[in-house]
Amino acid sequence: MRVLLIGEYSGHHNAVKEGLVKLGHDVLLVGNGDGFKNYPVDININHSFHNKVLKKFKVAFYKLTSIDLGSLEVYYKALFHLKKFKGFDIVQLMNESALGIDPNFQIKFLKRIIKHNKKLVLISSGIDYQCMSYMMEGKFRYSIMSPYLEDQSLFETYQFQLQYLNEKFTKLHNFIYDHCYGVIASDMDYHIPLLGHEKYLGLAPNPINTDRIQYIPLKINEKIKIFHGVNRSAMHKKGNHFFIEALNIIEDKYADKVDIITTYSIPYSEYIKRYEDCHILLDQVYAYDQGFNALEAMAKGKVVFTGAEQEWLEYYNLKADTVAINALPDAKKIAEKLEWLILNPDYIYKISQNARAFVEREHHYIKATKDYIKKWNVEHN
Repeated sequence: MRVLLIGEYSGHHNAVKEGLVKLGHDVLLVGNGDGFKNYPVDININHSFHNKVLKKFKVAFYKLTSIDLGSLEVYYKALFHLKKFKGFDIVQLMNESALGIDPNFQIKFLKRIIKHNKKLVLISSGIDYQCMSYMMEGKFRYSIMSPYLEDQSLFETYQFQLQYLNEKFTKLHNFIYDHCYGVIASDMDYHIPLLGHEKYLGLAPNPINTDRIQYIPLKINEKIKIFHGVNRSAMHKKGNHFFIEALNIIEDKYADKVDIITTYSIPYSEYIKRYEDCHILLDQVYAYDQGFNALEAMAKGKVVFTGAEQEWLEYYNLKADTVAINALPDAKKIAEKLEWLILNPDYIYKISQNARAFVEREHHYIKATKDYIKKWNVEHN
């Protein structure tokens, strides 16, 4: 089978590609490497407007003409490679905005892709119209949009997310759903908004290559190490203020028992190194399921405070606080869970082992890839 993967997000399509190649399929991965993260791709299609001077020129040109030069450049680069993008059995998009360009240019590109290939499939991951609509209607008990729904003065902070509901992105969403074979969710936060939709093919868990991630057996000598890595630009969306408040409670009460490490906006490679010897990692609050950061930390054996909601427990037939700790948007409840672990360190060891076993069992990249293949071939109305 020939598979064209378009777009990258947190290494997701790289892991799918590894699985497909391992299973004997022919794969081409196209994208921009997820921006500054620079994940490997077979054909890199990115714009050149990265330094400050060129960015300012691009913005000024857009204000004068309403033309996004970055999108225009990516579109023409994609057309240059168009002959290589023909004759695939499956074309899978990593998000509705897989190339990260103006929706009108993306529609033009997709029309050519659809014409020369068999099946178009979409992964619902990151932000898209479907999950944004669900969040903005307040259907989740909480979500990354909760801070904005409570305080709309945060509009500027949430511009990226809100754009997925504007006229252009709505048009792109409708175009993809009209022409795709089906939609696959990457975790519970996308699975729930898609339930009952005629194009929904089901959930394929985030693929993690646990063959490459070493499990690190935990050792607690004097103090329990708690790591909290903060991305300043995403503090509202991740709910970091709840973690900060909870850590203040714990530090006041158990300063002699814990060592708290907090970092701010450090590169991902350094982030991984800094949490290497921690016991507990604080990931994010506003989620029902785990993203790549949490899953990789769990694979290493960390006790992760992240999305682990009841819907997730039921889907995987798990008991609460056995694989990951559900981080609620409530600092006192987070502090209570931390206190429970501090006073009962045996549970830290148990959860560490369970976390690794869970990621191996449910998220192994070969298993996830087989889930994709099965969904690509499913018959549906």
